[in-house]
Amino acid sequence: MTPADAPPIVFVHGTRFSAGQWSTQLASLREEFPVTAVDLPGHGARSAQPWSLSAATEVVAAAVDSLGGRPAVVVGHSLGGYVSLEFARRCPERLRGLVLAGASASTRGPWATPYRWIAGLVPRIPADRLTRWNDRLLLRHYPRDVVEATIRSGYAFHTLPAAWGEVLGRFGTDALRPVAAPVLILNGEKDTVFRSAEADFARAHPDARIELIPRAGHLANFDAPDAFTDAVRRFARQLPVAG
Repeated sequence: MTPADAPPIVFVHGTRFSAGQWSTQLASLREEFPVTAVDLPGHGARSAQPWSLSAATEVVAAAVDSLGGRPAVVVGHSLGGYVSLEFARRCPERLRGLVLAGASASTRGPWATPYRWIAGLVPRIPADRLTRWNDRLLLRHYPRDVVEATIRSGYAFHTLPAAWGEVLGRFGTDALRPVAAPVLILNGEKDTVFRSAEADFARAHPDARIELIPRAGHLANFDAPDAFTDAVRRFARQLPVAG
């Protein structure tokens, strides 16, 4: 693959986080690919913007355009994975490849019940307390250089009820069926909840494969930054040459 063939890569963060979630991946990939990470509405630098799934897909589309307008690999984690699925449905001509990380569980049916409960509970807890808990959690489990950009950017607790309120009930195991581009389902081996339907997701698409990151959980790009980045790099390199 020549530099001219290297696909742009757009990273889409997960629940309550921001573009800072991808600081390690951006640093590792920027010499080989045009790369960027977005703040979804209600998150990071867009904290004051109201959430909607439609607005979120527009943010991803604008990021693709900012990298030269060629179809891009879109890498979405958790909430960002479901946003990326919606982007793939709405903007197929802008998508060269899709990476779903921690986003291969159906958001329909009984599975969604505890997440509706959490979304309702979060607004009742003071944001400063939630921030302290999250800072301690990240620093306890991950190296500071991996999570410091996430901590510095803050958390979008105020957006969580609206974001998951719109995602829950929307994405079934057939969500990959309308996606035209190749798909990598990239999950942490220990992420038993969000990889619960990975096989059904993969079966819904003729060019989807599953890759597991050993010993990693839901935040696989924090648990194993190099392995996560290498998986994205291999996927991007192996895509058919555009045009």
